[in-house]
Amino acid sequence: MTLPTLSQHLTLFLFFLCISPVLISCGAITAARYAARPKGTSIEAGSFPAAPADSSRAAKSNSRKTPSKVPETPLHIECPPLGLESLKVKDTQLRASSYKRRGLGPHRGRLNIQSGIEDGDIYDGAWCAHERNTKQWLEVDALRLTRFTGVILQGRSSIWSWDVVYTYKVQFSNDSQLWTPCMNRTQEAIFQGNRDPETPVLAVFNTSMVARYIRINPQTWYQNGTQGDICLRAEVLGCTLPDPNMAYPWQTEVTRDKLDFRHHNYKEMRKLMKAVNEACPNITRLYSIGKSYTGLQLLVMEISDNPGTHELGEPEFRYVAGMHGNEVLGRELLLNLMQFLCREYKLGNQRVVHLVQETRIHLLPSMNPDGYEMAFKKGSELSGWTLGRYSYEGIDMNHNFADLNSVMWTALELETNRSKLINHYFPIPEQYTSEDAFVASETRAVINWMHEIPFVLGANLHGGELVVTYPFDMTRDWAPREHTPTPDESFFRWLAAAYASTNQVMSNPDRRPCHNKDFVRYNNIINGADWHNVPGSMNDFSYLHTNCFEVTVELSCDKFPHASELPIEWENNRESLLVYMEQVHRGIKGVIRDKDTEAGISDAVIQVEDIDHHIRSAADGDYWRLLNPGEYRVTASASGYLPSSRTCQVMYDYFPTICDFRLAKEPRLRIKLEKLSKGGQLTREMRLRLRLRRLRKLQLAGRRAKTM
Repeated sequence: MTLPTLSQHLTLFLFFLCISPVLISCGAITAARYAARPKGTSIEAGSFPAAPADSSRAAKSNSRKTPSKVPETPLHIECPPLGLESLKVKDTQLRASSYKRRGLGPHRGRLNIQSGIEDGDIYDGAWCAHERNTKQWLEVDALRLTRFTGVILQGRSSIWSWDVVYTYKVQFSNDSQLWTPCMNRTQEAIFQGNRDPETPVLAVFNTSMVARYIRINPQTWYQNGTQGDICLRAEVLGCTLPDPNMAYPWQTEVTRDKLDFRHHNYKEMRKLMKAVNEACPNITRLYSIGKSYTGLQLLVMEISDNPGTHELGEPEFRYVAGMHGNEVLGRELLLNLMQFLCREYKLGNQRVVHLVQETRIHLLPSMNPDGYEMAFKKGSELSGWTLGRYSYEGIDMNHNFADLNSVMWTALELETNRSKLINHYFPIPEQYTSEDAFVASETRAVINWMHEIPFVLGANLHGGELVVTYPFDMTRDWAPREHTPTPDESFFRWLAAAYASTNQVMSNPDRRPCHNKDFVRYNNIINGADWHNVPGSMNDFSYLHTNCFEVTVELSCDKFPHASELPIEWENNRESLLVYMEQVHRGIKGVIRDKDTEAGISDAVIQVEDIDHHIRSAADGDYWRLLNPGEYRVTASASGYLPSSRTCQVMYDYFPTICDFRLAKEPRLRIKLEKLSKGGQLTREMRLRLRLRRLRKLQLAGRRAKTM
């Protein structure tokens, strides 16, 4: 028989201490008082009075009060959340005294959970008790002994109902039978709840309590005459005690990648990006594409074996995160990714070396740094669902790009001669480009970035769900939702599946839905418009205005996960981030050249038979056309040249098929050039063409000299 270890003795001692019915004081400290208290001191909290019973007028007036000033630094919370919001706490760990229906069961009592459009379905926005009395409770089983330090409460998420809990009590247990109330000296402590349904309210226990179970017991709530329900969403803060059976650190190790797993504000992000650039100066370049409304730089990390230069035939890839400032996981994943690529390249990881040498990668971790700073200052658990989503000017950048879908569909309806229609490179409407247009400075900066670099593939990282969406994001007739495919539907589905199928959480068939839609039924990918209508999305704009294919990745149920969750989130997404970047090498690529001079032809049109979406060559004549495996008839054409067609075979390999084209000049152009050589007059148009030819020859000669 083995003797118990010291840690096992300690655990047993704590267990018997907690199970005893001694009433230990753990009175509440509000978030503001907790943040303001001097280190090493405690503040005893008295009971908070219940709200007036006639609460309709009083509650609404309270909800309109001016919010307190956001602190400059996030509130430090001693213990992390157990994971009600992040789904780390399973449905089986939640119980309740009663509930109105399945859609309002205890499994819905999670912080920031969002309801569906209609009340009464299985995806409602809170736990709601069936009875209306002070004996109702929501119970959380932590599964192990845990030092509980606080509770965060929200009201019900609903566009039809207004339900909040004003005050509540808390009890603890180790067997869910014998319960010890949280005391304020000689009386049971009463904690302050919510005055509106959305703002999270934190109560920190003055003295932490060790137990396995915790109950939240509402005392007063919004009555709404006699119709008010007891409804709440919650998160519980607690530190799990060490498990004696886990004797070695590696047994609890989430990831072996030694990266900077924490939330970075703007200054810290800039410092980290500079550190990566200094650690790998040969393969990185730090640059800015513009500024936010308040003057923060939109910083991009370029990773390539020849940073700062577009190499002929090398595709350009981009990840963009933080379009919504409060959806922060993408920001941290991109900071982790640049560290990872730098380190692994130096270690000789062949997969990473090949990716860096064959791809020009651009990482924009924060498109909306102003919004992020707002959410960061409030903290991961207290920023709510929307604080920091919008730009400083109040613009939702996810709807802020030019609506080219409507331009395309209007043209389709009005034009009888379909040969005159364009299907790519739609021009931006003039009213959108004016200085008075309601366009965020951040949006303008990203559009200029798209014009400067011939991106081939990208992804837009969001948060709040677990799904990959692909264009179109906008429905054709402004329906709330409707499947609206692009001509490249099959390849977009391939792209979305490449990310979703390699993501450790998305690919889990037993995972529960985040909020109000079960995306597991769709294999975790969906046409964006089939989820909800998003006019002015970056994905649609990118597809219709440039050559770049782009999807949206919703990375996690929790928009602002706690720092303790970041290592496992990196592990969940690392392979997906790498696999998705590798898809830029799918399909065909090549160079469109002048048959006589071998100069690259820019702006040449590449058309794939039976796919009604063309792309164009870059400034040096190189192009990339993303395609699924198969055989394709491809045609290249350019102004002043005869079109050329050939058959190209796309294989399943992780490298593209080379399909070069050499275009011959149109006969009329040849005759004009011959007349010129015999002393004939040249029109202004011909002079411009000749000048362009000379420039191309010089560029080609310069590149050849550079490579010799």
